[in-house]
Amino acid sequence: MRDGSLRKDIVEVGRRLYARGLIAGNEGNVSVRDGDRLLVTPGGRCKGFLAPEDVVVTDMEGRPQGGGRATSEIRMHALVYRRRSDVRAVVHAHPPTATGFAVAGLALDRPVLAEPVVTLGPVPLIPYATPTTSELADTVAAAVGRAHALLLANHGALTVGDTLWRAWERMEILEQFARIALTARLLGRETELPPDDVARLESLRSDAGYPPPPDPPTSDGT
Repeated sequence: MRDGSLRKDIVEVGRRLYARGLIAGNEGNVSVRDGDRLLVTPGGRCKGFLAPEDVVVTDMEGRPQGGGRATSEIRMHALVYRRRSDVRAVVHAHPPTATGFAVAGLALDRPVLAEPVVTLGPVPLIPYATPTTSELADTVAAAVGRAHALLLANHGALTVGDTLWRAWERMEILEQFARIALTARLLGRETELPPDDVARLESLRSDAGYPPPPDPPTSDGT
């Protein structure tokens, strides 16, 4: 029963990513940790048109169990889970505005909007590494110990959560935040919140259901 529910949730998140224009074509990938296995989107398929039976099951190393071809980014997903024991879901997408910041070499780490301070925290930009490679997986895993959302230089974005819906929410908020930040910069001024106000917002995170990431990582430290 749980397996079927998780599969349906992954399909729904893929549909939402595609419908909101956060991915196009066969872009993006989604995974959920279920005990000692991962449920992941398949490689080479549009995530907006999946069925529950298309979801691939792998072990914690990303090796498929029972057939199917997992996303080509499975190493990145698997290593995130190994570095962050609190993470139960990973969403990787190419949200246009947030990815524009990544292409421009700009992090989204300035506290200019209240909601992202609580729900996302600073969003760092990590250096470019070729997609699907162990280099990218290692770079992402190193950075995700200190952030719930990352910009991948010249590539896209990644968000994590203690549930799939939290990871999806963060991806949606990240793109909204990027749009607002871009609009403010085009208008000529991006005003940061005062430090005292930022501290108050940060103090709300845990009670609001958005605790900061553990640092250092709490898993096997690989």
